[in-house]
Amino acid sequence: MCITLHELGHGFVAWKLGDDTAYRAGRLTLNPLKHIDVTGLLMMVCFRFGWAKPVPVNMYRFRNPRKGMAVTALAGPVTNFLLAFVFMVFYGLLMHPLSGTDAGLYFLRMLSLGAYISTGLGIFNLIPIPPLDGSKILLSVLNDENYAKLMRYERYGMLLLIALVATGILGRPLSAVISTVYSKMLVPVALGTEELVHHLFYR
Repeated sequence: MCITLHELGHGFVAWKLGDDTAYRAGRLTLNPLKHIDVTGLLMMVCFRFGWAKPVPVNMYRFRNPRKGMAVTALAGPVTNFLLAFVFMVFYGLLMHPLSGTDAGLYFLRMLSLGAYISTGLGIFNLIPIPPLDGSKILLSVLNDENYAKLMRYERYGMLLLIALVATGILGRPLSAVISTVYSKMLVPVALGTEELVHHLFYR
């Protein structure tokens, strides 16, 4: 769900900004099979690090190519943060009625895990290393010459990311950032929602 909505966010925003490439490619869908990259999925299963099939975007169909590409790239991580927020709201809403059974606790655990994964996916994609979304967002602040230099190394970006995660150089600090955002920003959402529900219905 986190990956599917991430890619759908890219395609939907690009479509709204004037590029229908993803729409014509059948990528504006909730069908996860349309967004799965087999190698990326295997990497995720084996190494807890992977990727989806990138949504095709033609930036030159945007009225403002640089701004349009940056906004389209940002849409993926923003979708993940919104999804994490929704997960935690539902966690708070359902905490009291579901916490009394093993099945209910399992469902609550899935909600919290979904929020954590979605947060991690959003933060990870903001790293400004090609081909991650963060490198595309740089398009709006870098001049054409510097951006062209950055994209020249896009083919090596994934190898660099794998090396950084595998060696722990990126993995440990990234996990720390994700955990901090989750605990300081999302857990309070669940607790606040649960407190509101308790005040309205269980007092």
